[in-house]
Parts: sequence; C-alpha cells; structure tokens
Amino acid sequence: MQLLIIRRIKKTTPWLIGLVASGLLGIAATVTIALRDASPNSDITQQTVAVVSKDLIVRIKTTGVVQAVRKINLSPKAEGRIVQLSIEEGKLVRQGELLARMDSQRLQAQINQYKSTLAKAQAELAQKQTGNRPEDIAEAKARVATAEASIAEAQAKFNHAREELKRYQSLVEKGAVSRNQFGEYLSKEGEARAILQAAQTRLQEQKEGLTKLRNGTRPEEIAQAQASVAEARGQLQYYEIQLQDTQIQAPFSGTVTRLFVQEGDFVTPTTSASSGDGATSASIAELSSGLEIEAKVPEASIAQIKIGQRVEIKVDAYPDDVFTGRVRLIAPRAVKENNITSFKVKVAMQTGQDKLKFGMNVQLAFLAQEIRQALVVPLATIVTRPSGETGVLLPNGDNQAQFRSVTVGATVGDQIQIIQGVSEGEQVFISPPKEQKEEGVKF
Repeated sequence: MQLLIIRRIKKTTPWLIGLVASGLLGIAATVTIALRDASPNSDITQQTVAVVSKDLIVRIKTTGVVQAVRKINLSPKAEGRIVQLSIEEGKLVRQGELLARMDSQRLQAQINQYKSTLAKAQAELAQKQTGNRPEDIAEAKARVATAEASIAEAQAKFNHAREELKRYQSLVEKGAVSRNQFGEYLSKEGEARAILQAAQTRLQEQKEGLTKLRNGTRPEEIAQAQASVAEARGQLQYYEIQLQDTQIQAPFSGTVTRLFVQEGDFVTPTTSASSGDGATSASIAELSSGLEIEAKVPEASIAQIKIGQRVEIKVDAYPDDVFTGRVRLIAPRAVKENNITSFKVKVAMQTGQDKLKFGMNVQLAFLAQEIRQALVVPLATIVTRPSGETGVLLPNGDNQAQFRSVTVGATVGDQIQIIQGVSEGEQVFISPPKEQKEEGVKF
C-alpha cells in the first residue's frame, strides 16, 4: 500500500508543479497589471504642474560695458617741456584746477616787452587827447616874441648894410673908393639879408607852433595814436593767451583715469581735448567724469526699448547684487558687426556707482512690457508636433497624456505665457511616462 501511494505521487508530481507554477504566473501577471494601472494615478501629481495666473515683466537681456559719461585726453596747444605735474592716476580734480604747467620763460619775456610798448602808446594817446597846457602856450608865445625881436634887429642891420652899400657904390662910381672896399660892403649886405631871412623863417615856425598849441591835436593824430595802442594791446593779448595755454587745467570735474607723462617730458600738440585712443601718445592725461553703461541691443528688440525705461544690472564681481539704471539714450543709427545689426543704448546708473568700475562687463535686463494676470506654465511643458504646432500635454480622464494646441506669448526666465488654449488651475505634464508619450510629439 505504501508503495502505491509513492508511485502516485511520482506520477502526479509534474502536474502539481505545473499547476502551482501557473498559479504563481497568474498572480504575478495580475500584480503587474494592477501596478501598471495604479502607477499613473500614484505619480500624476509629481509629473504635472498647474496653470497659474501671475504678473509678468518682459526682460530683454543683453550685455554691456561700464564707461565714463564724459572722457577726454588732455593735450597741450603748443609743444614744450613739462616743468610741473600736479596729478596722479585716480586723483579727483575740480574744474579749472591746474594739472600741469609747461616751460614759459620765452613767452614771459615777450609779454614784458609788449607791456612796455603798450604803456608808451597809451601815454602818447593820453597826451594828444588831453591837449596842451597853458604854460606850453605861454612858452610858445615867448618864442614868437623872441623871434619878432630877432627880426627887428636883423632888419635894422640889413637896412644899415644896404645904406652903406649904396653910399659906397656912389663913391666907387666917383673913383673915391676902390673896388675891393666895395666888395666888402657888398658881402656885409648879403650876410645881413641872410640873417633877416632866417629870422623871418624862425618867426613863421614859432607862429605856426603857437597856432597848433592853441588849436590842439588834430583828429588824425589822435586816431593814429589810438591805432598804436590797439596794436600794442593785441600783441600783448596774443602772448598772454599763449602763456595761459602753457597751464593745463581741468575742463570739468572728474577723475584722472590715466597719466601719460612725467615731469621733464617734451610733449607736442594734438587735437585739443581729444577723446580718441590715437591721441594718447601726445596727451598728458585722461580725465573721466561719471559712469554709465553702453549696451548693444539687437534690431529685433530695439522697438521695446524706451527712454527712461528701467534696467537691472548685474556683474560677476558682485554676484549677489542687482544694480539699477534707466535708459538715457538710444542711438539713431544702427551698427552692423559680423552681419548682426544692433543699436547702441546708453544706460544711466542709479545705483552701483561706488562699486562698478570703468571698463567692467555687465549683464543687463531691460524691463519692458508688464503683463497683468498672465496665464503661465514652465517653459519645459511646451511641446511641438512635427507639423510645427505648439501645445501642452494634459492628463485625460484616464490620466493619459493628451495633446492640446495653445498660443504662447512672452517668455520670462523659465516661464512662458499661454495666451489661449488652457485655463487657470488645469494640470499639464512636465514629462509624462514613456508609455504615455504621444508619438511624434517633441519635448
């Protein structure tokens, strides 16, 4: 009996094993199906996000460089040697402050010379404009009287000599006097005549001098004296200006950002107050005032940039700080570099002047359009069909991914505006399971 039972068991063992195995497989399959059905339900909240309503500020991002609001290279107007240098790099200077002085000994000597010339011309003009003094007129009258007295004496001598000549001429004709004696009287008469004529000429000159003193200086002489004064003054001013040009002064208040010379260097003139780097070889110093940012905005975005628009400024040197500014200037002309068209935009800094330095590279965000109560989703939720249609994936009633076409708007950071296609509070897939992805849809 015992042997029979054992034999049955041996015969029935393969069937039992198969039955048990089949049962186990069925259980496993049932568990797998159940898990597959349960998986989407358990993970759906982790795979989706809700459409939310929030205010968006569109940011146009670009880069820029910190620059000086005003910058010039100071150059002398005439060549010469630097004899005094009163500045160093980083020094703050005020408008009109003396920065450097050039050798001026030759100019100073010429100025002294023309000062003397001007003083002499002014004295002569003053004398002609004032007129003659009464004592000068009295002295001229005295000279006229002396000349008249000299004429009277000369006239008497001439008359006497002439009478003597007549008398001796009669005696010569009678033979009472020799020809030699007559010649002596003839010479005396001629000498007396010459003396009389000279006295008459002197009297005429003295009378003319007296008349001139009484009438005063002629207008033509005063005009000539005035011209001499103007000429001397002009020459003096010319050299005074040249002397002033030897003193290099700050045209505005600012900071000396670069220094190109030392005391004793010989410098030559370039374009006065040039701002180009090509003038540095003959410049004395670079002077800068204020800080601003110059950025290049692409042509596609320039329509969204306005004067006075707010700007956020970030720099690698201060990663935790966000500085602010406003658009000050938009260039009227585009710049094309490497086939890219852009416009230069100047940004006036409102904060950060104490930290940012001339020449720093910065990242800018122009705060453009503000959108109130916009429907937004993460940018990662947007998918595209092969046809180019844009949409999102929403869970249907079975929590399966279903494509829905949407109209998108502005992108701000990792958020994107949905203009049409979804409602606030709806759930959209960020990344659905592989078995639920719609074929042909690109994430």
